[in-house]
Amino acid sequence: MIFHETPIAGLVIIELERHGDERGWFGRTFCVEEFAAAGLNPVVNQANASFTAEAGTVRGIHYQLPPHSEDKYVRCTGGALYDVGVDLRAGSPTFGQHVGVELTVENRLGLYIPKGCAHGFQTLAPDTSATYLMSEPYEPSSERGLRWDDPALGIEWPLPLTTISEKDRAWPDFGPHLALTL
Repeated sequence: MIFHETPIAGLVIIELERHGDERGWFGRTFCVEEFAAAGLNPVVNQANASFTAEAGTVRGIHYQLPPHSEDKYVRCTGGALYDVGVDLRAGSPTFGQHVGVELTVENRLGLYIPKGCAHGFQTLAPDTSATYLMSEPYEPSSERGLRWDDPALGIEWPLPLTTISEKDRAWPDFGPHLALTL
């Protein structure tokens, strides 16, 4: 695996290191030792999958409050998506900033979102699926979110919105009151 730092500390783009021959290629998508060597949390307590039928759908922007904050590693397993991480860590020099990256089956990239960062994505193709490796189990009472179209975040979603859940549409505006102390 090849780890690419982003402007947000701990938010890392992960590229498969492919090894191929006439049959095709092989690449490691997760390795405890490589994650730890890169300074990423290698603990996986839960694995999730999502499927979204319609392009332009937004899921998120979600996070969990401490003590249930989670590290998350997201990969696209079908279709394409635009994946976003937003820094909510109190005292972080990049508080309120975001990184967005296109994850597709073709580019084989993944995004690691550390504790204290919120996460969301927009599907860029119909029938898009993703897998998530989570460091902590989901705790419904700790779930929070940010409004997907909040101008303070300045996220430029690649497509017009087609679908979003009522819950995701109703998350509050971003602001200093959302800073997470981990």
